Amino acid sequence: MADSSAPTEDTGRPGGGLALELLVHGVGGTTPEVMLDDPHLVRITGDGVAGTYRRWGDGNAEDDPDRYRGGAVEEAYSWGGLTSGSGSRALWLLLLPFMLANLAHWMRPAAPRSAPAQRAYDLIVRLLALCLTVLLTATAAEAALDLLGWQCAGTAACAAHHSWLGFLAAAHGGWWSQPGRRLALTALLPLGLVAVMWWLSHLTWAAYETQRPATGSPATERPATGSRATGSPVTDSPAGGAARADDTPPMQLPGFWYGMRLVRRLRAVHVAAGLLTVALGVLLPVLDHDRRHSGALCVLGWLLLALLLLLTAGVFTALARSSRLESEQDDRPDSLPMRGLHWASLALLALVLLDAAWSRAGWASTGRLPGASPFFVTLCLFQLLLVLLLVGAALLLRRAGARGPVAVAPMVTDPAVAVPGPGSGGEVPGLDEAFGGGDGAVLHGLGGPVTAMLGAGLGNLLTAGSTVWTAQWLMGRGTLGETIPGPPPLLTWHSTGVPVLALLLLVPVGVVVARMLRQKKALAPQVETAYAVGRRAAAPRTGQIAGALARARLLEAAPLLVGSLGGLAFLLAAASVAGALVGGRTPALAAAHAPTLVSYTATSLQSLGGWLVGAFLLALVALGRRAYKNVATRRTVGVLWDIGTFWPRAAHPFAPPCYAERAVPDLEWRIRGWLAAGDGRRLVLSAHSQGTVLAAAAVWQLDPETGARVALLTYGCPLRRLYGRFFPGYMALDELETLRESTPYWRNLFRVTDPIGGPVRVPVPAGERPVDAPPFVDPLAYDRDAQHPLPVPIQGHFNYRQDPRFVSERDQLLRQL
Repeated sequence: MADSSAPTEDTGRPGGGLALELLVHGVGGTTPEVMLDDPHLVRITGDGVAGTYRRWGDGNAEDDPDRYRGGAVEEAYSWGGLTSGSGSRALWLLLLPFMLANLAHWMRPAAPRSAPAQRAYDLIVRLLALCLTVLLTATAAEAALDLLGWQCAGTAACAAHHSWLGFLAAAHGGWWSQPGRRLALTALLPLGLVAVMWWLSHLTWAAYETQRPATGSPATERPATGSRATGSPVTDSPAGGAARADDTPPMQLPGFWYGMRLVRRLRAVHVAAGLLTVALGVLLPVLDHDRRHSGALCVLGWLLLALLLLLTAGVFTALARSSRLESEQDDRPDSLPMRGLHWASLALLALVLLDAAWSRAGWASTGRLPGASPFFVTLCLFQLLLVLLLVGAALLLRRAGARGPVAVAPMVTDPAVAVPGPGSGGEVPGLDEAFGGGDGAVLHGLGGPVTAMLGAGLGNLLTAGSTVWTAQWLMGRGTLGETIPGPPPLLTWHSTGVPVLALLLLVPVGVVVARMLRQKKALAPQVETAYAVGRRAAAPRTGQIAGALARARLLEAAPLLVGSLGGLAFLLAAASVAGALVGGRTPALAAAHAPTLVSYTATSLQSLGGWLVGAFLLALVALGRRAYKNVATRRTVGVLWDIGTFWPRAAHPFAPPCYAERAVPDLEWRIRGWLAAGDGRRLVLSAHSQGTVLAAAAVWQLDPETGARVALLTYGCPLRRLYGRFFPGYMALDELETLRESTPYWRNLFRVTDPIGGPVRVPVPAGERPVDAPPFVDPLAYDRDAQHPLPVPIQGHFNYRQDPRFVSERDQLLRQL
């Protein structure tokens, strides 16, 4: 409760002296009814997607501030509608490779903005993201142009097996039977895919990126803080060159959450690349025929190829010039060449389709589509080369941002915080200085390249598996390479490696599980000591608590799993390229004359790979649909999904949209507007889990005068434990120090059973109250007792506001304000 002895605050303006607790929920789309524990609510701001709510009786609290003199009005900001909705949104999970490529942009090591490797890193990531768009479009073109239009329709047995292909079959002899016309017609399928991606990107762009943050430029109003710059290299400024050279943390810059222009530019670039990929898939076989049979049409083909190469150069140039401008809210219009790039590509594709539809007597489709195999091999090699270059850029950035040892605040232990209940007297069970992870970036600063490789590898596996599955479905019973030639060998090799990858991944998973079991065994005596119970008192309960403590430390094993998976993905891609280049055949045919065991294994893996990927795709969509309908599943999936979609689309415009570009401006507008409407008003920004990241981002955007009237209360907070280690350029210790300086009234609550949140360990001047509170006891009692007659649950990451210490911590912040 607020201190009644405090001086009476100004109430001359409506709501003067009123205190507001603005609640921000975490993952799982917690409803405002649950947040406020009341079914009767009134919406104060926002819409049905995201907005702030109060209890019905508190709707006009500003008109009667004296009624709340002893406490605070509770108001809930609900942003769950930005990441959940109808089950159809589960299809976004199919774009997971795009999201991983976008994450790689934000996972680079911390370094000064002036470091030359900054621009190189950003450009390489954008190139990798473009490769994924080309890969997806090329895979759709491979399935439609090659497998359907070229191979199956050109093979009598395959066409007879699918009666709906009769009008395209070469044996039919109709107008569509010529190979070029079949290619022109089936090209509409990948063209439709590009159109769908453009439409989704435009739709989400209008809903998210166009949301303007609050006016003002807080980054220029406050002095620069921190010891180094850690943000994006601010390029693409009106005057050219770097727009800012100071040490202002990037998330304080006014244009950080306004990516309208960048996403619009990237969308034009990627759409143009997709259209040119389809055009190339049609043009190469047509040109291959014409250069051997038709001189006049051959000239036209070479001219179209030259135009295609010219537009490709334009795509790369536009990509190189598309970078984030964070020092201001960028509304500049694009140049005429940028606006016309995708339209020129569409016009070229139309010319290529007309050229392909021209009558060419005697043309028959045999083998695989000309140019398909070299294209996929070249694309995969280019991806691997870009990943290696990204590793080099990350190492240069790590060297540029290297500094001495960092002094961090130790974990606070308070002898008064004992386990409640009779016979207790120990400290919080499982408390140790290492909880919350070590300092520094994960994987020694190589988290970005590893994540980029994961995106590329997942893209290769999903597209290859779906293509092989399509080929197996089209040919019916038979063997790829015999019934029909099938997809390019590289795709079959990729698909064959899926079962191998799954088996190899069991090794690091086994290591993590074994480590967790060892920790559980080691923590059991600490639990018994902390709760002052005998070893035989309730052994299952001891194991339950020790298991929760051990599982809470699984997050620290994430770098091992991510690094192992990224390394295996790189080796698998390299091995697939080698297998495709050496023999030029599928694994089953390459091992046909090997010993029986080897031949049988290769054939089985090849058949199993395509079906496994198909099953994985279906399971991914089913999991996404369940996540939107089931709260428990949504919380589990939402932890990773909300992290991935928190960051703006800086590398890939077709990645799932960034909800923070709506949520952070919402919070900033609400904080500024509410505080400005009444003198003496105070606000506690009370945030849980992922909501703490949104709250911190909003506070970073506030000017010093407004920030001085805001207190930050975080619980289940992943700012340091997860974001600080995986995104060191944006939320490392230096940035958290600037957050404490911007918001001197900050208190962080955590439990050692929490698998996501933890301490922030931000240093504070001598004599000041630490940011981290002593850890909450969890569970509150070992077993039933007089104070807890029912079984006491282990709360872990949830229900912080129900803890007896929560209200006292919040009210202490109100008194400080």
